[in-house]
Amino acid sequence: MTVIFAETERLLLRRWRDSDLPAFAALNADPEVMKYFAAPLNHTESHALAKRIDQFMQQHGWGLWAVEVKHGAPFIGFVGLSIPGEDLPCSPCVEIGWRLAAEHWGQGYASEAALCALDVAFGTLKLPEVVSFTAEINLPSRRVMTRIGMSFEGETFEHPRLPLGHALRKHVLYRKRPSLEVGV
Repeated sequence: MTVIFAETERLLLRRWRDSDLPAFAALNADPEVMKYFAAPLNHTESHALAKRIDQFMQQHGWGLWAVEVKHGAPFIGFVGLSIPGEDLPCSPCVEIGWRLAAEHWGQGYASEAALCALDVAFGTLKLPEVVSFTAEINLPSRRVMTRIGMSFEGETFEHPRLPLGHALRKHVLYRKRPSLEVGV
């Protein structure tokens, strides 16, 4: 399958390389980056995740792209599209997500790359909807969701893979549908 690549003014959204794995492992081990996830990932878990991401991309032609800053950092994390597990109440769906190294936060990279991924979702893949979800207390990701035009309509759910009483169990669901261009 041919893999779709995308780019913005500052970023390349590309297929993963073996050279990305050490930086990805460091990102996944960072407690600040993983603050809104169940736990940081060790080296083995991080590599297994990268392998699953690459296999998904090979199978579908799209996925969670490695993000590279043009003329800068060769790997800052991932942004893209995925199909979450069937155990979630919003499934079946396509989710947009991101995870960037902390030293690259606050520069607009997540929003820029996510808007590019949405262009692929609606323009190339012709998806009827994309969702995003996170722990209710994850305000930074919720701000990105709002910045990229996603809507929170009050939908929440208890994440089934987190134990009852876990601080991150309550999740919020954001949605985006393609805009209808009039007069184009």
